[in-house]
Amino acid sequence: MHRILSRYHIARPSHLDRATGRVIRRYEHAAPGGLVHVDIKKPGNIPNGGGHQVLGGQAGRKNRIGGGYSYLHNAVDDHSRLAYSEILADEKKETAAAFWSRAQNFFAEAGITVQRVLTDNGSCYRSRTWANALAEAGITHKRTRPYRPQTNEKVERFNRTLLNEWAYARPCLSEQERRDAYPAWLHHYNHHRRHTALKGLPPASRVPNLSGQYT
Repeated sequence: MHRILSRYHIARPSHLDRATGRVIRRYEHAAPGGLVHVDIKKPGNIPNGGGHQVLGGQAGRKNRIGGGYSYLHNAVDDHSRLAYSEILADEKKETAAAFWSRAQNFFAEAGITVQRVLTDNGSCYRSRTWANALAEAGITHKRTRPYRPQTNEKVERFNRTLLNEWAYARPCLSEQERRDAYPAWLHHYNHHRRHTALKGLPPASRVPNLSGQYT
């Protein structure tokens, strides 16, 4: 089957938009700040005593009931893949706007002037509060087309990476234990983790002004 698909130059399913069947066109802005992808990821909290990784399937699910969620607000620069992320209490418009203010400062300190921000159509990103936060900084807000999360692929890929390499990478006995490990993982992602799209280099390699680059 693979030989036949290759013979007729048919794309792999992973390269196709599930909704339309069209080939996904990859893109990358030429310089940092041209576009920053923003999204919220909500993994379930780990209850005290551990979840299914510690207690096993049924016991872990039972202990998980009522544990709530963590709200990871994430911003990823399209060109460098440099990421700014915070674990916050909710996804309200005020929370999202305040997060962006801190994210913008982070990028500015790295020498990145943000020109555009891309989000999905979540209610916090459709709010006047969010619009004002971007407008005051002269930033253009772009939104993905409905039911097309792959348009925001850089931050979606970051979301999958943080789940695999931090959230579910090792058993933890509490949510606090997992959160305590997040800053170190995020530093590793930005400064040391090899990125295939960056020819095996970390995001810091494309951001000369990033503080702590060599630590």
